[in-house]
Amino acid sequence: MSIPPRGCTGAVRSLPWTNRLPMDRISPVIAIDVMGSDLGPGEVIAGVKGALEDRNDYRIILVGDEGQIRENLKIQNIGDDAPVEIVHASEVIAMDEKPLQALRSKKDASVIRTIELVRTGVADAMLSCGNTGSLMAGSLLKLRPMAGVERPTLATVMPTMRHHIVMTDVGANPNTTPLQMVHNAILGSNYCARVLGINQPRVGLLTIGTEEGKGNETSVEANKLLKAMGEMIHYVGLIEGFQVFDSKVDLVLCDGFVGNILLKTLESLVIQLKDYIRDEYKANPLRMLGALLSRGVFDALKQRLNPEKYGAASLLGLNGMVLKAHGSSNHRAIRSAVGIALSVTGKGARERCLEKIERANAIYQASL
Repeated sequence: MSIPPRGCTGAVRSLPWTNRLPMDRISPVIAIDVMGSDLGPGEVIAGVKGALEDRNDYRIILVGDEGQIRENLKIQNIGDDAPVEIVHASEVIAMDEKPLQALRSKKDASVIRTIELVRTGVADAMLSCGNTGSLMAGSLLKLRPMAGVERPTLATVMPTMRHHIVMTDVGANPNTTPLQMVHNAILGSNYCARVLGINQPRVGLLTIGTEEGKGNETSVEANKLLKAMGEMIHYVGLIEGFQVFDSKVDLVLCDGFVGNILLKTLESLVIQLKDYIRDEYKANPLRMLGALLSRGVFDALKQRLNPEKYGAASLLGLNGMVLKAHGSSNHRAIRSAVGIALSVTGKGARERCLEKIERANAIYQASL
């Protein structure tokens, strides 16, 4: 059964990549790099089908090899009445390619064409599972930072015992300055509001101790500057690593070096724990019986820690919305990532961020 349209008619059509949509359009448009996934275009398009089943009051542009896209649309039974269009791209940047070299040599790469759709106003947001370095470098070069923002920040949603939190930066900028920490707090707070529905998220700065003066020079200065922001940021102060998951904050601030290591360590730990628990339960028949009796508990825990619920990290602070999913993302993760893209495409949030960034920069200049 094909996905029924909502206010959209006509066959799935191909667009030249430079084609522009009417500026007065209401429905959001999400552009997706179909070719970057480790699991192939089919998994991405299966995720698109799921996303369109959740809601279809928007349009999706699939970017990549048109033949493969059309073949997988047919496999997923996404009919001509679906709000889907295609932009052909003849090249793909592989995961092991050097970002800057690939950007120069592969002008028709799917990730570049997808970024261009955002830059030219054809799409409101983009999603890619592809080469992270190329996506980050290409987005920075083509979209440029928002007015007043020095560097973009990569934000991701993480589970805690009671609710989800946002952590930023998790890899965009390893050498974050105190002023950039403030920018990240403003951008991350807006992201919390849009994605998690937390209008005044509690912000904590990750360092090695909660006492004043603890941490390196950057965290000490960032702490002072964050306090000076007043009501613009709901800043609750310094936090340590063991407080990240105790539900006392909604937004964890750190530099991209610490954030990337923390994120990958946690992802690895979850995998190791799953394997460890499985091996221990298989040690003898009595434990296997206990595992069977505890299945409901494990299913609930798996759902609570499910990384697919928020299937992408977002590059904040650019003149366009960019989302990065894991290369190994399955269709469920892609489905949820499209949902995140839709949640951050509303009007007004960008203007509020720009206003706060301008005020924050003025406070910083006055403190020099």
